[in-house]
Amino acid sequence: MSEFKKGSKKLLNAWAFYDWANSVYTLTIASSIFPLFYSSLFDSKETLVSAFGFTMKQETLITIVTAFTFLVVAVLSPILSGIADYVGNKKNFMKFFCYVGSIGCIGLYWFNLSFIHFSLLFYFMGLIGYWGSLVFYNSYLPDIAFEDQQDSISAKGFSMGYIGSVLLLIANLIMVMTQEEDADKIEMMRYSFITVGVWWALFSQYTFRILPNGVSSGHKVTKDVVFNGFKELKAVWVQLKQNLRLKRYLNAFFVFSMAVQTIMLMAVYFGEKEINWASDGEKTIGLIVSILVIQLVAILGAILTSRAASKFGNISTLIVINFMWMCLCVYAYFMVSPIQFYIAAGLVGLVMGGVQSLGRSTYSKYLPETEDTTSYFSFYDVAEKIGIVIGMFIFAFVSEYSSMRYAILFLFVFFLIGIILLFRVPKEE
Repeated sequence: MSEFKKGSKKLLNAWAFYDWANSVYTLTIASSIFPLFYSSLFDSKETLVSAFGFTMKQETLITIVTAFTFLVVAVLSPILSGIADYVGNKKNFMKFFCYVGSIGCIGLYWFNLSFIHFSLLFYFMGLIGYWGSLVFYNSYLPDIAFEDQQDSISAKGFSMGYIGSVLLLIANLIMVMTQEEDADKIEMMRYSFITVGVWWALFSQYTFRILPNGVSSGHKVTKDVVFNGFKELKAVWVQLKQNLRLKRYLNAFFVFSMAVQTIMLMAVYFGEKEINWASDGEKTIGLIVSILVIQLVAILGAILTSRAASKFGNISTLIVINFMWMCLCVYAYFMVSPIQFYIAAGLVGLVMGGVQSLGRSTYSKYLPETEDTTSYFSFYDVAEKIGIVIGMFIFAFVSEYSSMRYAILFLFVFFLIGIILLFRVPKEE
C-alpha cells in the first residue's frame, strides 16, 4: 500500500494528476486534431469510405469503430476488474491500458486510408487504452478520498485535465498553423499524435509512483478467476436492489451519460460537416479554437458545479445541467454559422465540465460502505460504456439515413428521460 494515508493532500493530488496526463487524448485525438486530420484524407464531405466489406459515410465508419471499442471495454472491464480485485494490484492494469493507449496515439502517425484496417487498429488502441485505464482510475476515488472530499477532488482532476490538454493543444496548434502548405500542416498533425502519446505515458509516472497498488493477496490468476468480474457485477446488481438511491441514480446516469458522451465524441465531426465555414483554413482554426473554448470554460463549469452541488445538492444540480443540455440540442439543430458554433462551444464547456465531474463524484458518494470499490466502479463503467454504444449506434443510424442535425436533435429525448429519472432518486437512502 501507499505510505500516504487516505485523504492526504499528496495522495489526492497524485490521483488528480492522472487527468493531467490522459486528458490530452480526449482533446487532441478524440475532439480536435484527429477529426480534422481524418476529414482531410477525403476529397470532399460526400466521399464514401470502404471498410470491413461495406461502403459508408466517413463519419459513420468512425462512429461505428468508436462504438465497437466501447463495447469491447464494456466486456473487458468486469473481467479485468475481477482479476485486479483477486490479485490485489489494480495499478498494474491501469498502467497496462495507459501504455496501450499511448502507443496507439503514437501509431496514428502512420494512419492511412490505403491501410484503413491497420490504421483503425491504432485508433482502437488509443480509445480502449484511455477508457480502459479509467475503469481503474475512477475506482481509486473512494479509496483515496473521504466523502466530503470527493466532489472537490473529482472537480480538481477534471480541471487539471482541461488545463494540461489545452497547453498541449496550443503547442500542437502552433505546430500546424505555422506551416504554409497543406501537406506540411497534415504532417504536423501526425506529429501531434506522437506528442499526445509521449505526454500521456510520461506524466502518468507521478500518479503511478504515489497511488497504492491495492492489497496484495498473493493469489495467481486461474481460469476460474477470469470470469470472477461478471460474478461480482451480478453481486453488485443484487446489492443494488437493497440500495434504491444508488440504483435509481445509475438508471438516470445511464441515460444522460449516453447522450453527453455521444455529443462530446461527435461534436467536431458535426462542426466540420454542418457549419458554413468560409474556407478550409477558417474551418481548421475555428474548430480548434472552439475546442479550446470548451476546455477553458469546462474548468469554470467543474468548479461552479462543485460549489452548486454543495449548496443545492448533487441531484438538483444535475437536473439543471441536463436541462441545459436539452436546450443545447435544440440550438445545435438550427446553428449554421461559425459564430453560432462558438457560442455553442462556450455553453457545452460550461455543462460538460459539470456533468462529468459531478456524475462521477455523485456515484462515489452513494456507494455503500465497502472495500470492493473496483467492482462497483466496474459496474458504473459498464453502464456508461453500454450507454455510449447505444448512443453512438443511434447517432450513426440517424446520421447515415438523414443528417447529423437530426441525430443531435434526437439526443434531446435522452436528456429529458434523464431528468425524469433524476427526480425519482431519493434524497436519503
